[in-house]
Amino acid sequence: MKLTASHPALTEARTIHTKKVRQVTPDVVLIKPASDNGKMGKGISVVQKGIWRGMPLFVLTLEERKTCPSDCLRWEECFGNGTPFAHRFEHGPELEAKLAQEIGALAHLYPHGFVVRLHVLGDFYSVQYVGFWFAMLAKYSNLRVYGYTARHGVDPIWTALHRVRIVYGDRFWIRQSRNQSYDRNQPELIYAAQEGTAYAITCPEQTGKSESCLTCGLCWAINTTIEFIDHDKLAKDRRNEKVATA
Repeated sequence: MKLTASHPALTEARTIHTKKVRQVTPDVVLIKPASDNGKMGKGISVVQKGIWRGMPLFVLTLEERKTCPSDCLRWEECFGNGTPFAHRFEHGPELEAKLAQEIGALAHLYPHGFVVRLHVLGDFYSVQYVGFWFAMLAKYSNLRVYGYTARHGVDPIWTALHRVRIVYGDRFWIRQSRNQSYDRNQPELIYAAQEGTAYAITCPEQTGKSESCLTCGLCWAINTTIEFIDHDKLAKDRRNEKVATA
């Protein structure tokens, strides 16, 4: 769903589902099993394929637009527009303090490795927040992270992310959401793109070649750009397929 330029969610840089924004309190769980997510887990929580096989996958959701750069390529038509039931957690020091507790607990429970997907919605919102994840990767060698960011160019948040990628590239697979192809001269830069990008692989989960992210694993295994089909278009195509086969 694409919003008009005058929509308050765009001018105020926030989600359209404000009632689903949750404060961070001692009793909430921020990092949730992937089994709760229809695309990533679909009822299971353990990676089934690839270099992280056997590791449980968890997800973190922040507020879209509130934590994102306004030049995001999906600013008006964010995936979050169509997800009215997802809980978005408020960002800030309270979030990071609670995350530190949860990550420490997960590191103890899963000594052989666990994965955190950043972010189902939202983005890296500050240099300090990027530094938080750098510190977590340094402290817990069994932590793996993957996800996407709209940060790029001279943005200091991207500069900080780039540094983490260089230092922890085998455990920190954060792809820039830019329509670019992989460049061997800059091996630490990996991308997630929209349809039509050259030398890209279309998401196997979207094309039906993989049941879920857990049975695929390409996003944290290959440098090649991963291309994603527009979610509105994908939903429409799937509805049409159901009608055609009914």
